[in-house]
Amino acid sequence: MANDYNHEDPDLSYTDPVTGVLRNKLNIADKDALREVEFFCSIKGLARLRDNPVPIKDIDSLFAIHKRIFQEIYDWAGEPRKVEINKGGTLFFTVARFNNAMVFINGLLAEFKSIDYGEKARLSGKLAEILDTLNFFHPFREGNGRAQREFIRTLALEKGWELDLGKANSYAVYVQYMKGSINEDVKLFHELIFKIMKKMK
Repeated sequence: MANDYNHEDPDLSYTDPVTGVLRNKLNIADKDALREVEFFCSIKGLARLRDNPVPIKDIDSLFAIHKRIFQEIYDWAGEPRKVEINKGGTLFFTVARFNNAMVFINGLLAEFKSIDYGEKARLSGKLAEILDTLNFFHPFREGNGRAQREFIRTLALEKGWELDLGKANSYAVYVQYMKGSINEDVKLFHELIFKIMKKMK
């Protein structure tokens, strides 16, 4: 897939009709300025999550994580998107079928939780499957990658494993993660996760 996102938002649910900028709590009207402020707000949100993680019970935990990350900048933080998104012409999961996606992901989470903490290959394989599914689900208007990486990190942590796919941890790892995301490559995700997962000391 190409890297260009397209958002079908005929009712301007998220964007200012004059500036074309995402509506935000700080009334920032410049795209570059908003991108920078959003970045710093999300860094603070992620830091708070490291100190006080959201327990992963089911897919609702992903929405709680997104809210924690972006609540300072967007009113809709933690809420499912109301618009369709495609990337390079490939449509992400449609809004009308979100309930189906959530049921399916909850099934994957139950399978993950049933795996013994010592089975690294099975754990990393299931994490890769969950990550790929979350990426296709893409339930938020913005901030999907940051929320899903934190979700996966927390899932691994709850099994006693350290796993960080973020750019701040390793740019090389992040590049490989993005390649897997763009190409919807579960095998690449599995190889990457298995390689960098480490047992907590």
